[in-house]
Amino acid sequence: MKQSLLELFLVFAKIGATTFGGGYAMLPILQLEVVEKRHWATEEELMDYYAIGQCTPGIIAVNTATFVGYRKFGLAGGIIATCGVVAPSLVIITLIAMFLSNFAEYPVVKYAFDGIRAAVCVLILNSVIKLGKKSVKDSLCLIIFLAILLLSLFAPISPVWLVVAAGAAGYFLKPIADRKAAKTSGGDAGGEKEESK
Repeated sequence: MKQSLLELFLVFAKIGATTFGGGYAMLPILQLEVVEKRHWATEEELMDYYAIGQCTPGIIAVNTATFVGYRKFGLAGGIIATCGVVAPSLVIITLIAMFLSNFAEYPVVKYAFDGIRAAVCVLILNSVIKLGKKSVKDSLCLIIFLAILLLSLFAPISPVWLVVAAGAAGYFLKPIADRKAAKTSGGDAGGEKEESK
């Protein structure tokens, strides 16, 4: 158990140390380390954690780390994963504050962050495409996706309300869509039986 918690801490410390650009930039490395390499969560679960992390107070990266750690190793896992993901930032920011008063004003730093921001956009887009293929499973999900996309682009609505609205739409509309699909497939099966007679 201690070894597992140590691995959890180190994985999230690595994620925290290599994530530039906020919580969304964490998604590609989280997907690689947590889903593909260690199978601590599925892609669907990771999307759920991200959605909940978006709706709950706090930083998305920290919330997601807490959810993954708690799911895998209980309360201790949630605490360890959270400590792991914040530790690198805490150390780096403390060092910068101690030794470099105008760190962001250095031309080298500005140029480096211009390049990092461009790379982060590509990595986020890549993860969105991968997760989108698994998340948008049917026509109803596609409609919800397009509606939320348009609202997020053109309406001044908080992402929290968009996530809540999408959840409500799924909760109320998905059972209706599933019943219609079941009736349609049942009717098709009945028609095939009659034709075979």
